[in-house]
Amino acid sequence: MRLALREIRRAKLRFGLLAGAVGLLVFLILFQQTLMGTLVGYFTGALENQSGEVVVYNDEARRNLAGSLVTEEQLAAVAEVDGVAESGPLGQGTFTVTAGGEEADASIWGYHLGGPGEPTRLVEGRLPETDLEGVASSTDRSSGFDIGEIVTVTGAGGELAIEVVGLAADSRFSVQPVVFASYATYEQAVGIVNPDAPMVLPSAVLVHPADGVAATDLATRITEQVEGVEALDRDTAVGALPGVSAVNQSFALILFLAFVVVTLVVGFFFLIITVQKLPALGLLKAVGHSDRALVGPVAIQVLLVTVVGIVVGAAMLVAASAASGESFPIDADPRLIATTSALVLVLALLASIASLRRVAKVDPTTAVTRPSLGGLA
Repeated sequence: MRLALREIRRAKLRFGLLAGAVGLLVFLILFQQTLMGTLVGYFTGALENQSGEVVVYNDEARRNLAGSLVTEEQLAAVAEVDGVAESGPLGQGTFTVTAGGEEADASIWGYHLGGPGEPTRLVEGRLPETDLEGVASSTDRSSGFDIGEIVTVTGAGGELAIEVVGLAADSRFSVQPVVFASYATYEQAVGIVNPDAPMVLPSAVLVHPADGVAATDLATRITEQVEGVEALDRDTAVGALPGVSAVNQSFALILFLAFVVVTLVVGFFFLIITVQKLPALGLLKAVGHSDRALVGPVAIQVLLVTVVGIVVGAAMLVAASAASGESFPIDADPRLIATTSALVLVLALLASIASLRRVAKVDPTTAVTRPSLGGLA
């Protein structure tokens, strides 16, 4: 430890620049992961953060709520499947609304109050208790969807006023504001937009499994027993939504390259440093220092530089989180920071293996064959 710290003190700028470079790369990795989570949440938040553990689509909808319609017969058949504790319709549609005096497109999610489909990330206010009450996404608070605001659906059939009584975090859908309301409210909204519609069908069925029944098993059972539907557990349904796979794949490639760069930067830096001090290492080995005594300081330096870089990167993410706004929040998730830090540490240690092996293979006879060290040419 003493030898490692002494060398760092003598080369503060060199090690400081490396720690800063690692810190910047760690920040970029953390920021990209946070950005990916926020973007995916904008696509999937409402579905991911509602209480229904199984989502049942029409089997021709290709796992897309916008293209799914479930008949009353299918709704009743799902309720009769063994293992279903509770089920209910989900109506989802995009409507032109007036919020905060401005027109906007919003997604209204209609569900049976108290049943599957209610938002699970309520952060302020309360859940709807009657028709014409709704819970909006907290992200859209400043856009006219705050508690006490009136969201008005307009169409050929007149107007429908929904009062916002609660706010839920991470509850957007397809990058649009969401209002969770009763299924009857959703039916009225459809009637306002399309007054000639003979009937309003649910977009999907949401299900609570009975105690001891896994959501994946129940989804398979519903698909097999109810004709014309495809049931998915909630996590699978979220991952299958349009756009999610493309976003995940794009960011996965970027993150992979960032982790590769971290590994290469740490590995090449310590390899170059090791090569530069081989003569001194040979001298130390010639006077009796063991391989362990020489390898240990290098490993300690790798750990110290990486840890300092992680701290710098995490601090930058916290600062970015504090500076972000409600319209596009950046959350400094402690679990994300911890897992990313652990992975970076592992990669840094792996990257230093070449340097550690080079140190262990130093030949002590080099100390007496180099004139610069007082040896014989």
